[in-house]
Amino acid sequence: MEYTPFANTHHQLSKIAFGAMGLNCAFGNFAENDLIKSIHHTLDQGVNVIDTARAYMDSEKIVGKALKSWSGDLPFIASKAIPSEAPNNPGWGIPNPADIAYPEGSIRKSVETSLMTLNLDTIDLMQLHQFWGQFHDEGTWMSELQDLKQEGKIKHIGISIVDHRHDGALSIVRSGLIDSVQTIVNIFDPLAFDTLIPACQQSNVFVIARCILDEGGLTGMLAHDTKFDPGDFRADYFEHGPRSEYIKRVERLKQYIPEHAESLAELAIRYAISHPGVSTACISMHIPKFANENIKSIAKGPLPENIFQEIRRNHRWLHNLYEGKYFPNEQEQADNLGVGSFKTMQGNQSLEF
Repeated sequence: MEYTPFANTHHQLSKIAFGAMGLNCAFGNFAENDLIKSIHHTLDQGVNVIDTARAYMDSEKIVGKALKSWSGDLPFIASKAIPSEAPNNPGWGIPNPADIAYPEGSIRKSVETSLMTLNLDTIDLMQLHQFWGQFHDEGTWMSELQDLKQEGKIKHIGISIVDHRHDGALSIVRSGLIDSVQTIVNIFDPLAFDTLIPACQQSNVFVIARCILDEGGLTGMLAHDTKFDPGDFRADYFEHGPRSEYIKRVERLKQYIPEHAESLAELAIRYAISHPGVSTACISMHIPKFANENIKSIAKGPLPENIFQEIRRNHRWLHNLYEGKYFPNEQEQADNLGVGSFKTMQGNQSLEF
């Protein structure tokens, strides 16, 4: 396992992080004991970063139980403060003002709830889950996080960028106020490589790359007749490509298999870490089989530079599938009422958020 220094600290963090959104059954139903075993399994393989969130339903609770029954060194725990919603606006597609998303006192309440749920005295990294660029100069969220840091309840401060709004974080990255940035990085959206990640390198800000596999779509698991259970995060995600276009673009990536990667999943993972500014790749690993495949892929390191640049130039697809989730039209809402059961598929189905 390769490790990367965290910001200006002695912490050496694994190049792959356990993304804990999958622990809340967003990607299928699993027994809690099996999920705890999956966490232990990845820790056994050298993964030492777990990324969770107050908004991920039971995720923090399951992580807390896994840590309590873990006999090894405690991993680096990253969580996220939960945002509040305005009437008719959850704040993910269109921003709420900072004092609506994070009213005074809400950060402290969120962090203290996370500490209790995780059964920890301190959290290594607390991230603002719903960061919009204008929040840099708005609200009390930063001062509350700094107070919590002085009290020893958190050790480091970070942000998690809303969907694909990479450049909105440039100002706060350069301010010296944060230690980490979490943002989307994948074959279809390499824009973070252009400006955000170089800025993070210059400011020694740790980069947590998420959606490496684009909710599993970049593994090649998606077919025209693939169906998901209602409540599965992916049930209405891939329709906004549209799905036929998504599948066609994934098929084009098969030209790199097996010469440059054994699978599409490996190609996507190694692509994301090919830029030296990516500190760790955050991927759901709640299924041991897929965790093993992902860890094996990370161990192979970056793609050859010429292949990385070729994919970066020729396979970007600047779509926003979250738009359909935020603002579904009437036909999409009607179609989603008819989603059927999850179809069993072969290949790597690992997911992340």
